[in-house]
Amino acid sequence: MSSDSQVSPTTGPPIPRTFGEYLRSFGPGFIIVLTWLGAGDIVESGTSGGNYGYALMWMVLLALFVRFLFVSLIAKYQLCNQHGEGVLDGLARLHPWFAPVLMVIAILMGHFIGSYMVVGMGETWRDMTGVGTVFQWAAAWTVLAVALTFRPKFQRIEIVFKIMLAVLSVSLIGIAIWSGPDPAKVVEGAFAFKMPAQQGPFDSMLLAIGLMGAIGGSVMNLAYPYFLEQKGWNSPEYRRVQMFDFLVGVVVMIVLNLAIWTTGAELIFNSGETISDLDGLTELLAKALGNTGRCMFLMGVFAAVFTSQLGNAVALGSMASHGYRRWKAGVGVPLGDHRDHTLYRAVALWVLISPLVWTFDRMPGFVTLTVIVNSLQVVLLPLLAGGIWWITSAKQYIGSEYQNRWWQNIFMAAVFCLSLWGAWQAVASVAKEIGIIGAT
Repeated sequence: MSSDSQVSPTTGPPIPRTFGEYLRSFGPGFIIVLTWLGAGDIVESGTSGGNYGYALMWMVLLALFVRFLFVSLIAKYQLCNQHGEGVLDGLARLHPWFAPVLMVIAILMGHFIGSYMVVGMGETWRDMTGVGTVFQWAAAWTVLAVALTFRPKFQRIEIVFKIMLAVLSVSLIGIAIWSGPDPAKVVEGAFAFKMPAQQGPFDSMLLAIGLMGAIGGSVMNLAYPYFLEQKGWNSPEYRRVQMFDFLVGVVVMIVLNLAIWTTGAELIFNSGETISDLDGLTELLAKALGNTGRCMFLMGVFAAVFTSQLGNAVALGSMASHGYRRWKAGVGVPLGDHRDHTLYRAVALWVLISPLVWTFDRMPGFVTLTVIVNSLQVVLLPLLAGGIWWITSAKQYIGSEYQNRWWQNIFMAAVFCLSLWGAWQAVASVAKEIGIIGAT
């Protein structure tokens, strides 16, 4: 179903009316948050909690609050714009080069985001079973991801993601409760807004920016419209259910992020140890909780990275196909289903297969890859934030009925300024980290 040809509620899914109908209709929100909730969140939150205690926890709430408002504006354009088109189409109206640029970004970021996803899949199963190599386990799970991606039936993907959500909830929340969290420290860390001095191998600024990249997001915020489209929510009548669906998904994301942060803060922060890779993180958890706790944690990591890799392949394949076809066809031309194009399959395969090279020996570790790649994602935020701000505030793009209100424009102005600062800090912090790695 194309983002260029909206459907009415009479031909799309029924509009939910009751509480039960709302619950049964939920889906895109869970899929997008589990696509976002990958290695970045696990590593950034676990590393920050382990190395800094509760001191940086406020970044989780800030990043997710910003992301909720930002992505809600993206969804508003997708559902309510006067042209009946997708978000990428609106950006292409702003400037035609948005389409090919986003196509290239989807291809490049698909590889680099996937780099730590496949390493995470391989390392978790190698560590849980004690047999095989990182490459062998990563390749095995990649085969399943390819099968699901090449037959991208939305209902099938929904079922897989809901199963993985249950695994995530049991493992991460269970471990957090097991670790014995301190509610007073949680509240203090969430609202103290402290930036502590460096402790451990990663600078607190790099971790904070990495959190913004992993949790606050960048190009992957544009994945949400494709899941709305595949669900059939393509008109203003679906705006209410979309908002509830997304809100529930973000609340789930907050709970899971705080759960893994709490685990790191309680079990690792006072141990005198620091975290530099996934093996070190799991070993420290094993010391505190035994092999059962260690396996629970690894299963949660796997559920997070597998759903992220699958969601990335579907969304970035759609984005690349959409960008290419919009670039070639020009503005306003109907395109059809982006998944029917050869480029969708090619890019989805690239996103899933090419990152396997990072599982070979002598490649950077899982934690290092995660922190650096998520920080680099922040560099893309000014381009995305500026474009979304423009098309949601100007009536010639979204229409006068749904254009941004004054407070939404103030919010987007703040996001744009923050993105410029974050991009500068990300480049400086990553350059510093690469220099440290090179020197050692």
